[in-house]
Amino acid sequence: MKIYVGNLSYSTTDDDIRKAFSEYGNVDSADVIMDRSTGRSKGFGFVEMSVDSEGQAAIDALNGKEVDGRSLNVNVAKPREERPQRPSRY
Repeated sequence: MKIYVGNLSYSTTDDDIRKAFSEYGNVDSADVIMDRSTGRSKGFGFVEMSVDSEGQAAIDALNGKEVDGRSLNVNVAKPREERPQRPSRY
């Protein structure tokens, strides 16, 4: 199960979200999304858990919970939508 984690503090790390979610089951991956140009967190990330019931338990427990002073927005991740390619300027 892939889980979206939003409203993260800019100081929250991959390890921080892995630790929070691991209380509810086995975490396969935990990634805070970083801005390529600044190297700073974009304020959201994704967690993958192999057992759906554990993922749902984590969503139920962590959605709205305060972490690093921010109230988390946690839900099942939606499939990524394909965005049209921008034409090259050259």
